Amino acid sequence: MKLVHDPAIAEKIRKMQQRVRWQDALILERNIDQTRLVLEDGQADSKEFSFLVVGDSGSGKHKGHNPQRQVAELMLPHYQDCRFLLHTGDVVYLVGSSEYYQQNFIQPYRELLVGGEHPKQIAYDRMVFKLPVLPVPGNHDYYELPLVLSLLSLTTLPIRYVLRSQLDIDVGLHGSGIGDAYAKAFIDYLHRLKLPGELPRHLDQHYTATTDTGRTLVYKPGDFTRIPNRYYTFRYGGIDFFALDSNTFNAPQPLPKTQKGDRDRQILASRQQDLEREKMQIIESSAKLNPENPNEAEQLDDFHHKLSQIEEIIVDISKQITTDQPQKIDTAQLDWLKQRLIASWHNPEVRGRVIYFHHPPYVTEATKWEQAQTLAIRSHLREVFNAVAAAIGKLNQGRPLVDLVLNGHAHCLEYLQTLDTGHADSNINWLVCGGSGYSLRRQRTEGADLTETWGNTERLIARSHFFLGRNGQGFEKRRPYSCVRIDVTGEDKPQFKIRPLVAEWYQRQWHNYELPNIMI
Repeated sequence: MKLVHDPAIAEKIRKMQQRVRWQDALILERNIDQTRLVLEDGQADSKEFSFLVVGDSGSGKHKGHNPQRQVAELMLPHYQDCRFLLHTGDVVYLVGSSEYYQQNFIQPYRELLVGGEHPKQIAYDRMVFKLPVLPVPGNHDYYELPLVLSLLSLTTLPIRYVLRSQLDIDVGLHGSGIGDAYAKAFIDYLHRLKLPGELPRHLDQHYTATTDTGRTLVYKPGDFTRIPNRYYTFRYGGIDFFALDSNTFNAPQPLPKTQKGDRDRQILASRQQDLEREKMQIIESSAKLNPENPNEAEQLDDFHHKLSQIEEIIVDISKQITTDQPQKIDTAQLDWLKQRLIASWHNPEVRGRVIYFHHPPYVTEATKWEQAQTLAIRSHLREVFNAVAAAIGKLNQGRPLVDLVLNGHAHCLEYLQTLDTGHADSNINWLVCGGSGYSLRRQRTEGADLTETWGNTERLIARSHFFLGRNGQGFEKRRPYSCVRIDVTGEDKPQFKIRPLVAEWYQRQWHNYELPNIMI
């Protein structure tokens, strides 16, 4: 039984463009840049500032304890000092449904919201943030509920009970609407402005900032808190932030129609069948457990972890074997990133660059490091960086093209550095922040060094310097959920002090602590 369905890339792009009325005549005649926002808080020129980062947060109660809420409480003392919060995706599990925004986002993050003292009165598509929340979509924010499971949830209550309660998987009656819930929650959803005169009035009221790329959306904390698109950029403290939608350039190359390709396809299909059988065994076993029993509740949490892990691997395999034709890749977004990075390097007012998106190109978390999607993201990002490097020549004077890349998707906290990759993504700092609420994962047994095969040799391309994820066994098992605070200092070149904040579930108790800083 499939738990999730990942729509085609072309459909994701088409739907999102409809929602923002992409390149509508009224938008074009006003010279509006639909991929940029200005954060209007009166402090955007300060070179020293702080911000928070969370990712893969949107889960339920975990049988009596709520890690997402615990991480939210970790951040409470930092709200006063931080200018905004970046979310690296997977805002709401399991299928990004509007049904679960109340439980899996509004309630845990209520202090961030205007009217948060009464969270149940806040509609998911009417949220206004006191502290700016600037997200990117994750894969779960696009997922759909397969038709069979949707019908079962309506007509076979015991199966729905098993899926929703015994395993604490947040499955309701429908999925995300191909990202519709995410768009209504965070994006300036221009498509719903249908009455005569509504759109022009809205554009003239909220797209008032003047920039070198045109008029842009103004984000006003406590008043109007919408992002303009699924990917966008903003400048703060002399740093250009680029938010990407990696769900539309993560498709792996299809297996070729060769003898080796057919053999690889058969191997993957066989593995997929084994995983499907293992998944059903977990669902059946979970039905026999009592969530009120502490020991069995811990076992249910482990089942939940394993089930979600298996489902992600199945989705990744499906992307490789379901077609022999390449999926559409979001070349428009990749070209946008290339052009904006080039312009950023030519702008003397910009002193640094940060990119954030969901799927990490470099990671040592056990379930993600060799996924086909990971390698696809790495390949596409390298193409962009190589083109940027060729265009700017020696303008960067030996500095990496980007100061910091932030990702989610891997359910851990990890800091890596690329070495000489043979491409323009060399010597970059990568921070994976995907352990803020959903089931945590372990580091791969192969260790901290990532290699690639170049000809007949293995070449070291990246090294992990810090990894925080699920560890230990039995009663000694530790689940350290995390977020980070990043303090930015420096003059011409920014410096980043990364402060990991941890809420660890250990021996059925919470233990909150802060780990040593990571200096970049």
